[in-house]
Amino acid sequence: MAIKNRLKEILKEKGIKQVWLAEQVGLHRGTLNNIVSNKYNTTAEVGLKIAYVLNMKFEDIFYIEED
Repeated sequence: MAIKNRLKEILKEKGIKQVWLAEQVGLHRGTLNNIVSNKYNTTAEVGLKIAYVLNMKFEDIFYIEED
């Protein structure tokens, strides 16, 4: 199982830049890019902050993908 996210499509739908979201959450742009690209699994704390800033439910952004 792998934890994945829908951030790339969500940001595109909402017209939000990664750099803005990174600033709001308190991350470096590169770190957020790795999360968006599913290269890095974020902590629950950061995931919840992202959901809060985007005004979304955590489970609408992050999901488990079975192998």
